[in-house]
Amino acid sequence: MEERLDRVLAHLGLGTRKEVGKLIRAGAVRVDGAVVRDRGYKLDPEAARIEVRGEPVRYARHFYVLLHKPAGVLTATRSERETTVLDLLPDALWRDDLRPVGRLDRDTEGLLLLTNHGELLHRLTHPRWKVAKVYFAELASELPEDAARRFAEGVLDFAPAELEALGPRAARVTLYEGKHRQVRRMFAALGAPVAYLRRERFGPLELGGLEPGQARPLRAAEAAALLEAVGLA
Repeated sequence: MEERLDRVLAHLGLGTRKEVGKLIRAGAVRVDGAVVRDRGYKLDPEAARIEVRGEPVRYARHFYVLLHKPAGVLTATRSERETTVLDLLPDALWRDDLRPVGRLDRDTEGLLLLTNHGELLHRLTHPRWKVAKVYFAELASELPEDAARRFAEGVLDFAPAELEALGPRAARVTLYEGKHRQVRRMFAALGAPVAYLRRERFGPLELGGLEPGQARPLRAAEAAALLEAVGLA
């Protein structure tokens, strides 16, 4: 499928359409060995050999970024007043078409996936695919003894979840849906409000040693596992 050269370069994160247009007009872009100065030049990005300032550029249609969202940051793409998850990305990873998969509330930290793969985003957030989300919670008061049973039966109007007590005031929870402030509301219903919450795993993806505010691209094996988990392999 052929696309405009300026759109392809912008998709690859080399700048806005206006910025890459300047690169093209300056003669900094070659396609299949020839300088192209027309920003509307049509090419097949998956077949063409593209160079920018003498450096080869590898085309990829879909991008996947793993972010450790800190507390106090909005899971949104833009805000005039507050820091969003896109604001945290380094220039090498920032793209204006990235969207967060699901939502972590302002006070929750942990694993957040961002992607421009629309169908993957849809499936990961649709309850049909039952993608596991694992959270670590520290609580403001002690868990009741029947907490695991009550989670397994379903708290409030939420689907059954798995709870592993890690101490009187700590637990690990696995959900297969992702409603607004769900973990906090479930614990509050048990009389044990959440003091600290971190998402550690989303499907096959793990937070690992990523520090709050840090981001990295998914490894090839991680992306493949994620696609397989929702039938897109």
